[in-house]
Formats: sequence, C-alpha cells, structure tokens
Amino acid sequence: MKHGKKVNHLGRKVAHRKSMLANMASSLIEHKRISTTVSKAKALKQFVEPLITKSKYDTTHNRRLVFSALRNKYAVAELFRAVAQKVGDRPGGYTRVIKMGNRLGDNASMAMIELVDFNEVYNKEKSAAKKSTRRSRSRSKVGSIESVPSSEGNQEIITENSSIEPPSPAPNKKPKKTTKTDNKKTSESKREDDK
Repeated sequence: MKHGKKVNHLGRKVAHRKSMLANMASSLIEHKRISTTVSKAKALKQFVEPLITKSKYDTTHNRRLVFSALRNKYAVAELFRAVAQKVGDRPGGYTRVIKMGNRLGDNASMAMIELVDFNEVYNKEKSAAKKSTRRSRSRSKVGSIESVPSSEGNQEIITENSSIEPPSPAPNKKPKKTTKTDNKKTSESKREDDK
C-alpha cells in the first residue's frame, strides 16, 4: 500500500535530491524549457510551482524563501522580474509536462517541462481562438433589428454596432422517404449492372 509516500525519492538521498531539483528549477527559469525524464519532470513541477506563486508578491521575505530553495541569485532575479510579470494573472498551473517518447540509451521515458506563458507558438493560437466567442441572442441587444414605423410603411433599421445581413430563405424541399422495398429494388438493379 502507498500510504504516506507523497514524495518521489528519485533514487537519491535528501541532499542530492534537493540539490538536483534546485539546479533543474534554476535551468527551467533561465531557459524556460528543459528536457528530462517524466518522473523528474513531475517532481520538478511540484517543486517549482510554489516558488513561482511566491514570486507574484515581490517582498524581501518571499525572495529569501525562494533563494533558500533555489540557491542561485540569478535565477531568483529572473523569477521575480520576467517570470512573475508573465504569470501574474494565472491562478496556478504555471508549467506543462509534455511526454516525448523514450531515450535511446536506456529506454527511459522522456518529457519536456516548460513554463506555459513563455510558449509563444501555442499562446498565439489560443489568443486567436479566444477572440471568437459565441454569445446567445438574449444577452446581446446591440446589433438587433428593430421595426420602426414610418410614413412609407414598416422599414427595418439596423443599429450602429452591427453587421447583420438579412437571413436567406431556406429551401422548402422535403427529403424523400424510402421504404424497404425501394432498397431491395436498388440493390437488385446494382447486382444486374455488375453482371
């Protein structure tokens, strides 16, 4: 049973594991993306995300807490300057783990861990998709067609902020109902054509 075994020890003693995670977190903050094994990436995600949350509030206390974990003043400076500005409005989930297949030498499963807000290719597609949102008719009253009586009869006036075109009439064709006998006739005629 796996009771009380939250920490993945990664086959290392405590000091080695903390040093390795600190070095990997510093590399992640500096390069914004690193490649490692899946288990190390998951352990790094648990290690680095609380530090990124602390970097949102630039106080001396938070800087000292982050420095005690990272032990690299250049990574701390980068985290509190560039990274904190980009992730300021994100409520958690600052990193993404992408599996990449197995390593050639020992067949270990590899993964790439990256900071979500620094992937420009993925974020451009998301921002373009975000702009085109659908709204229900009941909410948006801007752009509706209003009937206004005038001396020449009823005319439809379109309000300013809309580009609504009048709907085209739908065709009044009904689909033909088929029966089992029709299907049998068509299948028999296809068989005769094949001969």
